[in-house]
Amino acid sequence: MLAAGLLSAAGPAAWAADRPAAAHAGTAAAPKASVAAPGDDWLHTEGNKIVDANGDEVWLTGANWFGFNATERVFHGLWSGNITDITKAMADRGINIVRVPISTQLLLEWKNGQATVPSGVNAYANPEIAGRTSLEVFDHWLDLCKQFGIKVMLDVHSAEADNSGHVHPVWWKGTITSEDFYTAWEWVTTRYRDDDTIVAVDVKNEPHGTAGTSPRAKWDGSTDQDNFKHVCETAGKRMLAVNPNLLVLCEGIEIYPKAGADWASTVPTDYHSTWWGGNLRGVRDHPVDLGAQSDQLVYSPHDYGPLVHLQPWFTGDWNRTTLERDVWDPNWLYLHKENKAPLLIGEWGGFLDGGPNEKWMTALRDLVVEHRIHQTFWCLNPNSGDTGGLLLNDWETWDEEKYALLEPALWQHDGKFVSLDHEVPLGGAGSTTGISLSEVHDGPGGPEDTRAPTVPSGLTSTAKTSTSVSLSWTASTDNTRVTGYDVYRGATKANAAPVSGTTYTDTGLSPSTAYGYTVRARDAAGNVSAPSATLNVTTESSDTPSGAVRVRYKNNDASATDNAIRPSFQVVNTGGSALDLGTVSMRYYFTRDGSAAVSAWCDHAAVDCARVKLRVVPLATPVTGADAYLEVTFTGGSLAAGRDTGDIQLRMSKADWSNFDETDDHSRTTATAYADAPAVPAYTGAGLAWGAPPA
Repeated sequence: MLAAGLLSAAGPAAWAADRPAAAHAGTAAAPKASVAAPGDDWLHTEGNKIVDANGDEVWLTGANWFGFNATERVFHGLWSGNITDITKAMADRGINIVRVPISTQLLLEWKNGQATVPSGVNAYANPEIAGRTSLEVFDHWLDLCKQFGIKVMLDVHSAEADNSGHVHPVWWKGTITSEDFYTAWEWVTTRYRDDDTIVAVDVKNEPHGTAGTSPRAKWDGSTDQDNFKHVCETAGKRMLAVNPNLLVLCEGIEIYPKAGADWASTVPTDYHSTWWGGNLRGVRDHPVDLGAQSDQLVYSPHDYGPLVHLQPWFTGDWNRTTLERDVWDPNWLYLHKENKAPLLIGEWGGFLDGGPNEKWMTALRDLVVEHRIHQTFWCLNPNSGDTGGLLLNDWETWDEEKYALLEPALWQHDGKFVSLDHEVPLGGAGSTTGISLSEVHDGPGGPEDTRAPTVPSGLTSTAKTSTSVSLSWTASTDNTRVTGYDVYRGATKANAAPVSGTTYTDTGLSPSTAYGYTVRARDAAGNVSAPSATLNVTTESSDTPSGAVRVRYKNNDASATDNAIRPSFQVVNTGGSALDLGTVSMRYYFTRDGSAAVSAWCDHAAVDCARVKLRVVPLATPVTGADAYLEVTFTGGSLAAGRDTGDIQLRMSKADWSNFDETDDHSRTTATAYADAPAVPAYTGAGLAWGAPPA
C-alpha cells in the first residue's frame, strides 16, 4: 500500500490512558501448541494453480486486516470493535484467508519475550482479550480463525513497528539487519509449524525504489543485499527447512531495466515502472528458485487505481483491455497465462467514486473472477487513507456497496462460501453461509466444477419510469446448469437474491438519471460468468418537487493554505413534514491541489459521527474552483420540520500531508458563524434540493 492506514479521529488516543502498555517480563515465547490436525490443510502448487494435499484445486480469496505492523502492535479497530464479531463477520461473508501485516521489530520482540499489552484494545468492547499481550491477542485470534474456518497469511510489512514503515523501500532499517529479518521469519515459522491455520507467508511487503535512489530493491541473479529475488530465495528456503508445507509468496519490485539497460543506470526512462511490489518482469529472466520446495512458491503482485496515484496508464482512453495489455500482462499476468506459477494479488481495492477508480476496480475484479486468481482485498480497515475499507468507521457496519463489488471474487460453491479447511465450514459449525473444503470435493456434487457459464447477451431495456428500469437478456449456457443471474447497477448488485429468469425490474431509482447495467450468470457450483456488455439507461423525468432542504456552513480553519480543510455544516428541514436523512446528500466542492489521495473524517456530529458517511469524489472534468467534492450522506434518521441536524464538524487532509490552497475553492467562504451556503448543493435522492454545483 502506498500510504499507511491513517488513524481516524475516533481511534485509540481517546482512551489509551485508561490502560497503559506494560511489558510482560519473561523469557522467549514458547512454541504455540496446535489444536488443528497437523498436515490436514496444507497447500502446494501445480502449474498456475494452488491445490490441497489431495491435488484438488482451491481458491484463496480474502482480505487484509492491518495493525500488528503499526505502532499499536495489534489489529486496528479493537479500540471500538469486538475481535470475535469482526472475525466471524469476515467468515460469514466469504473471507477464507486473512493477510496480516506485521513488522520484523514486533516478531523479534515476541521472540525475545518482550511482548507488551497494547493500548489499542478497548477492554469494554473486548473483555476476552483484556490485559493480554500482543502475542496473546494474536494467538487468541488464531483460535477464532480455527473456530470459523479462516486461514491466515503473515506479511512482513515493514522492518520497524511504524504506521508509515512500509514507505521504507527495503527489509532492513536502522538496527534491524537483513539477518534479523531472516531470523524473525525463522522464529515465527518454528512457533507455528504444526498449526495449519497459518498456511502462507508473504516474504516482504512492496519492495521498491526508483532509478538512482538508495537504498532500493532490485531483481537480478546476484546475491547482493538489495536483490529481492535473492531475499525471497534465502528467506523461503530457511522457512521451508522448518516447515516444508508453507506457501511462500514473493512480491515484485517497482522498476526493472529495459532491454539494453542495467541496474547501474540512474536514468528513469531506462526502466519499466509500476506499483510498489507490482513489477515481476524480472521473473522471466531470473525466476525464484526454492529448490526441492519450488512447488510452495506463489508470486504476489499489488495493483491500485488512480485515486492512489494517477499512473500514466490511467490517462486518455483507457479500459480493461488497455490495462491488461499494457500493465497487467507484462508485469505479472504472463506468469498465470504461461502456467509458470500461481498468482495471489496481495493488495487491491479503493474508494468507490462512481468514476475512474471504480472502473479500474471493476476491471481487476472481473480479471480475478475469470482467471480464478487468488487475492486478498485491501482492506478491512476503514482507516486506510488511500482506500477506505470494507468496514465503516464504527468497525461493525459493512460498506455494502464495496462488499457487493468484492463478493463475486470470493470463492463460492452451490451458493455457499468455501473454507480452506477440510472440516470446518467458513463461518464455523452450523454456518448458513459457508461450507468446508471437503463438502466441495467429496460432497454429492463430486469433483468441483470450475467452468463458468457463458456471458449473458442481448441486454436491453423493455420499459422505464422515473424510478424504475425493466431489463431483459438472452439466457446463458453452462456445462451443468445455470441457476440464476445477478444484475449490476454500476458496481452495485441490484438484486438481493439470484434472478431465476431472464428479466428484472430495478426500482427505487432517481428521475432523469443515467444508470449503467450489466448481468452475470451463475451456475450450481458457484461459478460466475464475465459481465455482459454494459447497457446505459436514463430514467424518465419526474413531476414531483425536490426536497425542502437548506445547508448552512461555517469555516473552522482560519488558514486557507495549511494541510487541512475544516468545514462545519447544518442541514435544515425547511419543509412542513419530517425529512428522511437517509435520502439527503450534500457536496462540498474544493481543489485537491496535487495528486495525493484525500481522506475525510468526522470530528464531531450532534447526530453522531457513526451516522455520517463521507466520500471524496474526484471530478471527471475539473471546473473553476473544484476538481473534487466531499460527499456527505447519512445512514438514516428523521429530521422534524423546521429543525436542523446541529453541528457536523468535518476535516480533510492529504495522504502526504501537503498543503491545500483553498482560496479559490467553490464551496469555501470565510464565515466563522453559520450562514446559508448555496455553494454547497444538497440533494434528496438524486434531485437537487438546495444550491447549485459549480458550472
